[in-house]
Amino acid sequence: MADITAPAYRIIPIVPKLKPGAMKGKGPFVASDKINEAIGFPGHLVEDWHDKAIAKMGELLSKYRSLKVYMDACVHCGACSDKCHYFIGTQDPKNMPVARQDLLRSVYRRYFTLPGKFFPKLVGARDLTREVLDEWYNYFNQCSECRRCSVFCPYGIDTAEVTMAAREILDSVGYGQKYSNEIIGKVHRIGNNLGLPAPALIDTLEGLEEDVKDATGIDVRFPIDVKGAEVLLVTPSADFFAEPHIDSLIGYAKVFHATGTSWTLSSMSSEAGNFGMFIGNYEQLRAIAMRIRQAALELGVKRIVIGECGHAWRVAYSFLNTLTGIGDGADANDRFAQMLQKQLDHRYKQPSHICEFTWDMIRDERLSFDKTKNDKHIITFHDSCNVARGSRMGDFVGGQFEIPRNIIKACANNFVEMDPRTTREQTFCCGGGGGLLTDDLLDLRVKGALPRMEVLQQVKDEHGVNFMATICAICKAQFTKVLPIYGFDRKMVGGVHQLVSNAIILGEEK
Repeated sequence: MADITAPAYRIIPIVPKLKPGAMKGKGPFVASDKINEAIGFPGHLVEDWHDKAIAKMGELLSKYRSLKVYMDACVHCGACSDKCHYFIGTQDPKNMPVARQDLLRSVYRRYFTLPGKFFPKLVGARDLTREVLDEWYNYFNQCSECRRCSVFCPYGIDTAEVTMAAREILDSVGYGQKYSNEIIGKVHRIGNNLGLPAPALIDTLEGLEEDVKDATGIDVRFPIDVKGAEVLLVTPSADFFAEPHIDSLIGYAKVFHATGTSWTLSSMSSEAGNFGMFIGNYEQLRAIAMRIRQAALELGVKRIVIGECGHAWRVAYSFLNTLTGIGDGADANDRFAQMLQKQLDHRYKQPSHICEFTWDMIRDERLSFDKTKNDKHIITFHDSCNVARGSRMGDFVGGQFEIPRNIIKACANNFVEMDPRTTREQTFCCGGGGGLLTDDLLDLRVKGALPRMEVLQQVKDEHGVNFMATICAICKAQFTKVLPIYGFDRKMVGGVHQLVSNAIILGEEK
């Protein structure tokens, strides 16, 4: 990390000066044959990669109508060009959303449009060469799929879907990314992204029970594989052992304890995150999601609650019904989906976010707080991109923005908003999302964090902010890594339920 430095702060907003090729060849490590083959992809770049890549593109264009629309609709207006955190931080023009899309769009024109077949140079079409394939791998793995650019696009083009399509094509020909594919393999083998086996997980939870008892004098349980519990909690595996994530897990447990809610974790489905979405592969996305359904059925729970994880909540909110039948719209011919719908409480057939659960308990006056326990913090809130732009929360429009803030205000006295141009639906990605949370991309991650660091510095200088809350495991992991590079204390970031844990009143505490 010694050779990685943070970019200089700017007066915002500003369009950065272009540095063509600044991030050329700085993509992530390529997955080994062992990693790829373990999840059903070719182990290395196949000999007929060109034909297979074009065939896969054709398959995706016919399968996803939106992708074809995105290929045809762009008019290069430039509305998205300065909206990407990676472009702002790296200054590489190919990290502009429109330019990144065109890496795929130019090949689409060559093989799937009449002008491109007959007059390629006139319409900006190009052949799929090995150089182009390498370019795809490099720059489509410098996109966190955060969708901020789509907020500003007058045609609603979703660069995340374009990125997912490109990554799926790359995987199909044996050119996959090491970090994401290795993690997917761990989930299939063990049940979580970290490869944490059940005995180790159980030991960890028992240790947490002891820690909380020592701190509070109260027996707060962290149950696992308990049949007949009301709630199945599915949370990011980082919550089991890493700081500051674990403090949020303790917060969830205290909320369940204080409200008398029976709950359980599952050793078989101990991961809320779903990296299948990052690589755009439906089969992987569904296989990972099905573990949640299996766990819910086997444990006989009445409700599924998702922990603080942005992309986990996006998958749960947007896709679990069609992927697994968890939620309204379950396939009538899928008897297991129908079984689950009958099993789940009719009030909660859809998964709930832990923030929804906690806020409901607050509104029902089933939780009490000593807000002074958080007085050491002057708090701001970072909207995680997959929550802000890929899902909703609660029963009202904008609930994904208001509910986490309402919880913070319920358990703390000092809250400050960051620049509104960088929050809510316009929030900047942390810089580590979309399967890019790997140290071989640390330079990119640091540069991608620049817009958020600038506004964080602003509220620190103006209001003394010393704590940035968020509800995403990736955001927490990213910020704890990059904050020190920008001169902040790594402990400055934490979860919303970390604040809940600090202030919640459990009863006869020490």
